[in-house]
Amino acid sequence: MLSRITVVGAGNVGATAAQRLAEKNLARTVVMVDVVEGVPQGKALDQWQSGPIEGYDTRVLGTNDYAEAAGIVLYIVQAVAKEIARVAPQAIVVVVSNPLDPMCYVALKASGFPRERVIGMAGVLDTARYRMFLAEALGVSVEDIQAMVLGGHGDTMVPLISYTNVSGVPVTQLLPTDELDAVVQRTRNGGAEIVAHLKTGSAYYAPSAAAVQMVEAIALDKKRVLPCAAWLQGEYGLRDVFCGVPCLLGRKGLERIVEVELTAEERKALHASAEAVRSVQTSIAL
Repeated sequence: MLSRITVVGAGNVGATAAQRLAEKNLARTVVMVDVVEGVPQGKALDQWQSGPIEGYDTRVLGTNDYAEAAGIVLYIVQAVAKEIARVAPQAIVVVVSNPLDPMCYVALKASGFPRERVIGMAGVLDTARYRMFLAEALGVSVEDIQAMVLGGHGDTMVPLISYTNVSGVPVTQLLPTDELDAVVQRTRNGGAEIVAHLKTGSAYYAPSAAAVQMVEAIALDKKRVLPCAAWLQGEYGLRDVFCGVPCLLGRKGLERIVEVELTAEERKALHASAEAVRSVQTSIAL
């Protein structure tokens, strides 16, 4: 068990992630940091008091240590990354802030950490949405659907149809092309669909679950292969850009990028997605 896991942000995603982490007993203490006075403290106290009911001993603490980092997302990510590097130089950072891939770049550069210790949560969430929509379209259990979504977190994401199957049966044998295309498009619009319903705010149950799945793989040294945003250095023919690819996660963080054979169409789409990320990434002045 780890001694401490820190969640930066006590909003919907952060608070829900903190609760999930506590329930899994992955660390002795889960710390929630937020700039709004009283919010992380109150939520943390509430979560801690649910321990006897849920059956966990993890201590949940709230704090405002990063109060001076208030501002736009870029400034928050940059300031927090620098603070993390100062107070926890061996930390592994899982980025959840949007726009995801460019914010991973900010965290990497601001912290000075090696790429193994700065990874982004996107592919796990996008893959979960893809699998759920496929399960609905096919009328099967989501547990039987194997799939992976790569690329940037947005409308250029790349669901790997060639690797999508239902208990080993290729999805192309089970779903007509037009229906499969509709599932892919819905996956790309997954976040926007939720925002349209909520009117204010965005998704947080699934994003928090995705982030915690990554943290669990690292904390328990599970050696899981999950799609994550990683700083590429030649893998898939891409360099100096964050992009969603299959990553082996363990106690050291990103332990290996797994390169799989892509179709020509998938490879072209992945490169286009990476270049879309790069166009934003290069516009960021640090």
